[in-house]
Amino acid sequence: MDWKRWIATCFGLGRLPVAPGSWGSLPPAIAFGLLMWGGAPGWATVVVMAVLLIAGCVACVLFAPASIQAKRQDDPAEVVIDEFAAQALTFLVVPLVVPRGLSGWESVVLAGFGFLAFRVLDIVKPWPISKLERLPAGWGILADDLAAGIVSAVLVYVAMRLLVGV
Repeated sequence: MDWKRWIATCFGLGRLPVAPGSWGSLPPAIAFGLLMWGGAPGWATVVVMAVLLIAGCVACVLFAPASIQAKRQDDPAEVVIDEFAAQALTFLVVPLVVPRGLSGWESVVLAGFGFLAFRVLDIVKPWPISKLERLPAGWGILADDLAAGIVSAVLVYVAMRLLVGV
C-alpha cells in the first residue's frame, strides 16, 4: 500500500476487518475524552480538535482519491480519515460551551455519547446528509461525514445540557 492510501486509512485503521469507520473515529474521541478528563484548558482541547479536523479534511481530499482509484469504488471502506475529521468536528466546540469543568465520569460519558451519535449518523446517513455523498472524489467522502459531525455536535450539546446538567 502506498503512503497516500496509508494516510487515507488513518495509518491502517481502515484496513481492520470489522467496522473500519468506527476504528477511524476512535482517536479523536479518545483524545477528547482524555483532554477533558485530564482537565486540559478548554482552548487547548479546541486547538487539538481543530488540528485533527483540519488535518483529516486535507488528508481526505488529497489522499482518498488514491484509494478510490486502487479499489475502483466511490467510497472505499478503507478510507476512514473522513470519520477521523468528522469525529473531531463533533467535539470541536464542546469546551467552549461547557460552563464548568467536567468530572472524569462526565467526560467519558460525553466522549462515548459523541462517538456513538456520530457513528449512528454516519452509518444511517439520514437526508440531507446522504445527498452530500454525490460530490466528486474525496469531497463526497468527506462532506457527508462533516454533516454528520455537525449534527452529532448538536446532539452532544443537547445531551450535555440534559444528561450532564451543564
